[in-house]
Amino acid sequence: MAPPSSQACAAVERSIRERVPPLLTDLYQFTMAYAYWRAGRHNEPAVFELFFRDNPFGGGFSLFSGLLDCLLFLRSFRFSDEDLEYLRSVLPPATDPAFFVFLRELDCSNVTVRSAPEGTVVFARVPLMEVSGPLAVVQLLETSLLCLVNYASLVCSNAARFRMAAGSRRKLLEMGLRRAQGPDGGLTASRYAYIGGFDLTSNVQAGFLFGVPVAGTMAHSYVTSFSSLEEVWPHTLMTANGDHESIDLISLTKGWLRLVCELLGAEPGKIREGELAAFLSYAVAYPHNFLPVIDSYSVSCSGLLNFCAVALSLFELDYRPLGVRLDSGDLCRQSVEVRRVFRLCSERFSIPAFHSLTIVGTNNISEHGMAELNLKENEIDVVGVGTHLVTCTRQPSLGCVYKLVEVRGSPRMKFSEDPEKSTVPGRKAIYRMLDTEGHPFLDLLCLREEPAPTAGEAVKCHPVVGDQTCQSITPSQVTCLRLDVYIKGQISQPMCSTAETREKVQHSIQNLHPRYKRLEEPDTYTYITCWLSQ
Repeated sequence: MAPPSSQACAAVERSIRERVPPLLTDLYQFTMAYAYWRAGRHNEPAVFELFFRDNPFGGGFSLFSGLLDCLLFLRSFRFSDEDLEYLRSVLPPATDPAFFVFLRELDCSNVTVRSAPEGTVVFARVPLMEVSGPLAVVQLLETSLLCLVNYASLVCSNAARFRMAAGSRRKLLEMGLRRAQGPDGGLTASRYAYIGGFDLTSNVQAGFLFGVPVAGTMAHSYVTSFSSLEEVWPHTLMTANGDHESIDLISLTKGWLRLVCELLGAEPGKIREGELAAFLSYAVAYPHNFLPVIDSYSVSCSGLLNFCAVALSLFELDYRPLGVRLDSGDLCRQSVEVRRVFRLCSERFSIPAFHSLTIVGTNNISEHGMAELNLKENEIDVVGVGTHLVTCTRQPSLGCVYKLVEVRGSPRMKFSEDPEKSTVPGRKAIYRMLDTEGHPFLDLLCLREEPAPTAGEAVKCHPVVGDQTCQSITPSQVTCLRLDVYIKGQISQPMCSTAETREKVQHSIQNLHPRYKRLEEPDTYTYITCWLSQ
C-alpha cells in the first residue's frame, strides 16, 4: 500500500496545527517552565515516559494510537506572537519579560521520541512513549501529548472490542459524530474507530482528511417530509444502460406494489403514500445507491412493502438497489422477516440478487448488544454504532500519565501513598517475548544499557515489583517495542496512512492469544520490570 500522499499529509498536519496549538495545555506547564528557566535548569536533559495503569473496559489489552498526531504536533510546535501576548496576560506580573523571548525561539529540534509502533497491542504499565530533550520543553509537551494519545487509544480499543463482539462477517459503520463530545471528539472517533476495525463512517470530514470510507443515505426526516406522490419530481427514470426512453417510475412502482401485496397478503390501505413518495424521489436521485430507512411508520405494514416495490422497479430498469436500514424495535426479529420477504420476492419474480440485498441495523447498539446479535437468529449484514462507541460509555478515559524518569542522566522516581502510583526510574529498553506460535506472552522492561534478550536463550529476570522471585524465561522470538520515531526535530520513521495503520492493528490483534482477547474476564498479561542476568 502506498504511503499517504503529500497533499493528504499536509491536510492532516494543518488539522493538527489548528486543533492542537502550543497553548492547548495546562497553565502549570508554563509556570513550571518559567521556574526551570529562572533557575537556569531549562536546558537540562530530561526523560519522561507516557503509559496507562489499567487496561480499558475491563479488557486484556489496549491499542496504541495517536502517535502520528503527536509527531506532527512536535514538528509544528512554535509559539506565535499572539500566543505570547496572551501568556503575558495570564502569567503573574512578576514574570521576567525575557522568558517570553525564550518561548518565542522554542521548538522541538532537540526533542527525541522513542515509542512502540502505532497500532501495536499494548498493556497496562508498559511505557508507550519515551520523550527526551531539554527539561522545559519536554515539560511543556506533557498535556498535549496526553490529550493526543488518551482518547485516540481509548476509542480505537473500544472499536476493536466492538469488532471482536461482532465477528468478522458483519460490516461495522461508525455513525457517532452527532453524539460525540464536540467536533474534535467526533473526528478523532471516526478516524480511530476505522483503525480499530470499523469498515465505514458517516463522517464526511474523516473521509476527506484520513481516507476513511464514507457511507449514508437518508434519515427519518427525509421520509416524513413527503406526504403524497404528487411531490415526486421528476417521476421518470431512464434504464441503467440508457437504451430506452424515460419510464414513468410511479406507474411502474404502483404495479409492483400491487404484486408485492398479493404475494404477502398485505393490506394496501395501511401503506403510507408519503413514504412511498420519499422512496421514489430518492430512487430517482440515486438509483444505484437506494438504501432507505424503512421503520418511519411500520416495517411490516408499509416500509418493507414500499421498498420492495421501488426496488423491483429499479431491477426492471437494470439498476441494483442496495438494501434497507432498520432503526428501531427488535432488530433481530425484523431482519429475519425482511430477509424472508426478500427471498419470496427473489423466487416469485425470478430476481436472484433480491435475496442478498443488504440489511443494516442501527439502534443505540452497545458492545453487549453487539455480542448478543451472535446469540440470536438474525440477518443483519451491517451494524451502525454511534453513542456507545464514540463516547466510550463503559470507560470515559484511558488515564494515561506522563512521568519524569531521568534528569541529567540521574534516574528519578515518584513515591506515593498509593503504591499503584509509584513509578519505575531510569531510561528503559522494552522487549516483547513471543512463544513458539508467535503469540506475545510477556513484556520485559530493563535498563537501556543492558544487553537485549536473544531468541532461544534463557534469561533470568529479577522483578523489582511484586513477587521478586527470580524467573527464567526462554522466548522463541523477541521484538523491541522502542523505535526512534522522532530525532532532533525530524520524524524518523515512514508515516503510515490510516488504512496502513488499520492493517497493523488487525495483524497485532490477530497475533494476540485468545485468552487476552476475551471480552469478559480475560487473562492478565504479564509484564516484568527487572534487572537481567545471563
